[in-house]
Amino acid sequence: MNRLCATDDLTDVQRDILATVRTFVDEKIVPVATALEHADEYPTQIVEQMKQLGLFGLTIDESYGGIGESLLTYALVVEEISRGWMSVSGILNTHFIVAYLITQHGTDEQKATYLPRLATGELTGAFSMSEPALGSDVAAITTTATPTGDGDYSITGQKMWLTNGGTSSLVAVLVRSPEGSDRPHRNLTTFLLEKTPGFGDVAPGLQIPGKIEKMGYKGVDTTELLFDGYRIGADEILGGTPGRGFYQMMDGVEVGRVNVAARAVGVAHRAFELGTSYAKARETFGKPIAQHQAVLFRIAEMGTKVEAAHQMVVRAARVKDAGERNDLEAGMAKYLASEYCRDVVEDSFRIHGGYGYAKEYEIERLYREAPMLLIGEGTADIQRMIIGRRLLED
Repeated sequence: MNRLCATDDLTDVQRDILATVRTFVDEKIVPVATALEHADEYPTQIVEQMKQLGLFGLTIDESYGGIGESLLTYALVVEEISRGWMSVSGILNTHFIVAYLITQHGTDEQKATYLPRLATGELTGAFSMSEPALGSDVAAITTTATPTGDGDYSITGQKMWLTNGGTSSLVAVLVRSPEGSDRPHRNLTTFLLEKTPGFGDVAPGLQIPGKIEKMGYKGVDTTELLFDGYRIGADEILGGTPGRGFYQMMDGVEVGRVNVAARAVGVAHRAFELGTSYAKARETFGKPIAQHQAVLFRIAEMGTKVEAAHQMVVRAARVKDAGERNDLEAGMAKYLASEYCRDVVEDSFRIHGGYGYAKEYEIERLYREAPMLLIGEGTADIQRMIIGRRLLED
């Protein structure tokens, strides 16, 4: 299926970018992904090569040294990268969201300070909302930023599930501040926290204990941030005005959900490739198993689900690129793509039979990676709530 996940109406620039990324994935990521994942090793060389390709500045405006491409282009690039290894796209995702937040909500000074360095990858971004007892209830954040009276804030609390927490150098962190109103989501503020990459006591009042061990999604670090009187200037408030953090972060989450949906498409696409390739090569009862009706039907369902999820991602990205609210489309794309990804990966696993359980086969890695997409950027239940409420609006 050469047209699986094809997208019409792309510019020549978009097609060139995707062709370059596809070649990069096939030559530089696919051959080493499983070994790096099994070792839980950060893909330093791959990341450096992505910087050289300009991918860290893909959506950053040309005036700041980026390529200035659309969310659609980014989503299609993420599909390709995730087809090689989902963890690599996760490294790019948090960086992209921070760049997007600064582009959309930052002051002129913040844009000039951070965007050129984000574009080259000199700075790598991460963002932090969740806390140990928080889940999806963002308005229940307890980490606090207290004015010190001299133009600074003192942050105290614990943040959780921070992708790229250790390796990143710029973190957009959402905390509670006294400014705003009494409504919980009205007095949340986003700070831009520049730090030295690493673990341990990375700054006075800021500790990153180490990596959280995970079932899958390895290679990329997931960490905590422990604040104990960490001092940060008021000039590091995103947009310069406290109390607007909830709306800023929700804007970032919308594009983040498009990213997760694109990742799900990429993983499902790879599972489809692996399943069909194995089905054509493996023979039973005198013929390739792809010719058995049970396997043939499974392949048909897999291909259909990959293509349907891809089209939902394209729709969600195009709505956002048009400057419209896309929480409905992003929620639908994230929900459908992650559920279909799980289905396609499991079907490919079943096609592999006993060999799918062996670590030497790539499908074993995908089988452990797919569940993260069911919960990343909001669980399936959260997406259903968002979708249902939006559909019932007058």
